[in-house]
Amino acid sequence: MPHVVTQSCCSDASCVVACPVNCIHPAPGEPGFAEAEMLYVDAAACVDCGACVTACPVGAILPHTSLVPEQQPFVALNAAYFESHPHADRTPVAVVPPQRRLADPRPVRVAVVGAGPAGMYVADELLRHPEVSVDVLDRLPTPYGLVRAGVAPDHPETKRAADLFAAIERQPGFDYLLHVDVGRDLTHDELAAHYDSVVYTVGAADDRVLGIPGEELPGVLSATDVVGWYNGHPDKQDLAVDLDTERVVVVGNGNVALDVARILAVDPATLEPTDLARLPWAQLARSQVREVVVVGRRGPAQAAFSVPELVGLLGVPGVNVVVDDGGAGLDGDDPRSRLLAELATRPVDPELRTVRLRFQAAPLRVLGDAGRVTGLEVARTVLEEDAAGVPRAVATGETEVLEAGLVLRSVGYHGRPVADLPYDAATGTVPSERGRVRPGVYVAGWIKRGPTGFIGTNKSCAQETVQTLLDDLDAGLAPRPLRTRDQLDATLRERGVRVVDAAGWAALDAEERRRGAAAGRQRTKIVDVAEMLRVVEEARAARGYASRRSARTSRARRVRSRS
Repeated sequence: MPHVVTQSCCSDASCVVACPVNCIHPAPGEPGFAEAEMLYVDAAACVDCGACVTACPVGAILPHTSLVPEQQPFVALNAAYFESHPHADRTPVAVVPPQRRLADPRPVRVAVVGAGPAGMYVADELLRHPEVSVDVLDRLPTPYGLVRAGVAPDHPETKRAADLFAAIERQPGFDYLLHVDVGRDLTHDELAAHYDSVVYTVGAADDRVLGIPGEELPGVLSATDVVGWYNGHPDKQDLAVDLDTERVVVVGNGNVALDVARILAVDPATLEPTDLARLPWAQLARSQVREVVVVGRRGPAQAAFSVPELVGLLGVPGVNVVVDDGGAGLDGDDPRSRLLAELATRPVDPELRTVRLRFQAAPLRVLGDAGRVTGLEVARTVLEEDAAGVPRAVATGETEVLEAGLVLRSVGYHGRPVADLPYDAATGTVPSERGRVRPGVYVAGWIKRGPTGFIGTNKSCAQETVQTLLDDLDAGLAPRPLRTRDQLDATLRERGVRVVDAAGWAALDAEERRRGAAAGRQRTKIVDVAEMLRVVEEARAARGYASRRSARTSRARRVRSRS
């Protein structure tokens, strides 16, 4: 087997396009691609050219001879996929069709609200058309959304998606308007007046609640907020994360739950070289946590975490991973159940911190004493199929209290309303037709489709929205802008908005990397917005001084040449 995918896939599909023999599946357009946890390399078809290795934006594809022991389970996962999905008739990827050009070659300006993966992929698709320029706005002074503030710091491979976004930033016609809050600094109508179209890619910023008694107690937090805390999100640095407790309970067993459990359990020394924020790292270094219990209502086969994330957890050194199946049994034939069954046979070292995967337990209420969380009461469940044949967790009446000083909920995300746009409260999305809210206004990413998919899933989502936007431009449906970008800049200055453009972000990025290199780390994130803006403004002043000095030097040379 020449090459192997070794982690949760970003679903960008760059590797599929790069492969000359179509050996990476499921590919876009094939059954299962949209839901795939990862992609697989067909060993029988792979010619070992390495094109996929260089194309993968997160460095997830390796030669099988380079795998470390913790990555060996991916070999079996890869082989099992093609045993279950044989396709001897697969042909090479089709030739890329000619690039579409707009019917009217006039310049077109598009604003993209939201600088996360969805917004960056939309910008990339738009900039394939030389008529189009793109300004990406975000309320924070930093871009990249969950790639910066959501991906675990010990997953640097996934964070390499930022390299792809940096390449998008360098394209002609791209600029940032960061630290601009649409809805506070500008209304939608004001923004739309300056652009041919506006695309909202604002994600799903809220987390779902448990809806149980005691959830309002201090010591009950959102796992999403904790992720933002240790990843240096400016809004989360004052979060009260009390680690002076021996046990933490995480309700929900998706990938975010595993990420948080792993970060709380791993030796903090292994995290010191990463970009984990400095104050949270210091707090983790003093942590008294000995066990993190990850609770799921249903059984092992129905767990929401992906198989690659489970493999990653199993490979973490210095941490016990224990399975409590809740009586469900681990005899399932799916890859997740087989891995958990193998894990259940491993010895436990009592000296190590432990992550306990607890199944068939539903939260009933959070217990507290004097305003402090003391535990979580759970009900044991059994699985019963509903009318559609879907296993549902049903309480047995037997309850148990898990003592804990910190309870984290991790049961999904929910989108917020966007001012002046329609909103579906049930799904947390802005209703649209292939991304079109109305001509001139569009959505992409989680605010369009809900919180599903991986980083690269946003690419196909962006392609659909941009196709719709271009169709509307060609049909003359989108209103033309009434004002210019210079007028927008003037309005923001008048309102005292300190805008961070692409050059400003480049300066901030360079400063974080410089501080990180000085400390032997990947980067040291600046987490205070005021400090971010100071760095940007100092760099802007230095560029202005350098530009003025260059102009003076040029004038002096011209004078000397004339004399």
